[in-house]
Amino acid sequence: MDFRSLLMVAGEASGDLHSARLLTEMRGLDPEIEAFGMGGRELREAGLEILADSEEISVVGISEALKVLPRAREIFRELVSAVGERDSAAAVLVDSPDFNLRLAKALRGQGRKIVYYISPQVWAWRKGRLRLISKVVDRMLVVLPFEVDFYRRHGVDAIYVGHPLVDEVPRLEHVWDRAADPAGPFTIALLPGSRKSEVESILPTLLEAARLLGRHVEIRLRLIQASSLERGFLENFVEASGLEVEYVEEGRFSALAESHLALCASGTATLEVGLTGTPMIVVYRVRLWTYLLGRMLVRLPNVSLVNLVLEKRVVEEMIQGRAKPDAICDEAVRLLTNQDRIRRMRSSLEELWVRLGESGASRRAATEIVRYLQETSGRTARKDSQV
Repeated sequence: MDFRSLLMVAGEASGDLHSARLLTEMRGLDPEIEAFGMGGRELREAGLEILADSEEISVVGISEALKVLPRAREIFRELVSAVGERDSAAAVLVDSPDFNLRLAKALRGQGRKIVYYISPQVWAWRKGRLRLISKVVDRMLVVLPFEVDFYRRHGVDAIYVGHPLVDEVPRLEHVWDRAADPAGPFTIALLPGSRKSEVESILPTLLEAARLLGRHVEIRLRLIQASSLERGFLENFVEASGLEVEYVEEGRFSALAESHLALCASGTATLEVGLTGTPMIVVYRVRLWTYLLGRMLVRLPNVSLVNLVLEKRVVEEMIQGRAKPDAICDEAVRLLTNQDRIRRMRSSLEELWVRLGESGASRRAATEIVRYLQETSGRTARKDSQV
């Protein structure tokens, strides 16, 4: 088997970005690595040979997943076949557990080594997956400190490498630092998610909430555009709202730091916003039966990653039935007009820098993977020589 021919698979936008950073670092350590697989724009630019675009199957919700299931199966077969044709010894799978754990099982059955980066959040839900993970994942690289003990208790070889966002989000001066008591206008950042299904569910609500907010205070709107989404897709919703919106694709972190408030879909983006120190309201809505299933499986006091990492309710979560424009507007007014609350939230968000670890996460993850492949390759070579 070829230990320098590597399958890499990343799902949605944040996984694509983190994987691209990881691949760049890995090639810096071993330029002979040849990587192929599934990803998006970031991985393509980092040099991954793209066999399938992750956008094709990146959705949220049960009914949405059923729609892309035929294509997901095609991609699954293509990736497994490519690994066999190239005789690749290992795969690096990033997040996206619904797809990647099935892929891990298939590849492990062929004797391939599996390294998983940015672990499935089974500590939050679907703990039944732990048995499968312990059988098919050779090394788990986790980005949250408490995940190490959790996985090790369940027989999974887990190593903490820190969160790559710490390297990606710069420390910037925030608008609240420059104007402790701003008279307005308030700049509101909208982050409706990175998947089309998320945006379709959330963006109209955020826009209507912003329209209502504009009746109470003077506002300017900026929409933080995920790299996985096309401008035209977003413009359809904005034009229907009749609101004037600035689109931000480059310089997203500066745009966030220069905003007074972010209305943010639940997900990795909440950590991005939190690291910039921007006050936020987390908003999320899925189809009813997806939500009801999630309620049965999840046993956590909070939904957003920022609250989970900080282990307390720092930012308000407007989830499902609470994710209504008028309720979001009321919460935004209360937050924007309460300087003490803003200061407390920003002080708590500052703790994220400590909780998410030191800089260099991508390099540490790359070092662990390259070292593991070299060690495994050496053991395999020794076994072969003894035959």
